[in-house]
Amino acid sequence: TYPIYTNGTIGKAKEHIAASAKKIDAELRQKLGGNAWISVNKALVTQASSAIPVVPLYISLLYKVMKAKGTHEGTIEQMLRLFKMHIGPGKAPTLDADGRIRVDDREMAKDVQDAVARMWTEVASENLQTSSDYAGFKSEFRGLFGFELPGIDYQKPTEVERPLA
Repeated sequence: TYPIYTNGTIGKAKEHIAASAKKIDAELRQKLGGNAWISVNKALVTQASSAIPVVPLYISLLYKVMKAKGTHEGTIEQMLRLFKMHIGPGKAPTLDADGRIRVDDREMAKDVQDAVARMWTEVASENLQTSSDYAGFKSEFRGLFGFELPGIDYQKPTEVERPLA
């Protein structure tokens, strides 16, 4: 993913957001005594991440490792941790050398990345279902579009014509 994340459009977007955050931070400091930070978040199932080559496989392997370790977080849980530990009332964020809040710390832990790297060499089409959390990835992806959501009876008749007024 290096050509996409660093040299491609995503890399350019990251450069732009870093430059914008510095400008916004300076203005907030001057006018309101506030701050603007960038948070680097864990790999998550999104429409965008699902369209980048190899990222769905990486996420499927990552989720298997993190769920086994009890460190997996979904989008909401990750943002809750961001607020509770870094930017909530009375909190001062821990920043990396580039001034970013790293909420991907659990993903980037050496033991997690080592396990993903090992699994990467072993995964194949024949063992994808057992070697990864592809089922979890697929379920989250389908959930983005309203499919396979818990608590919904998809067999229940639905009124398809509703008056707008």
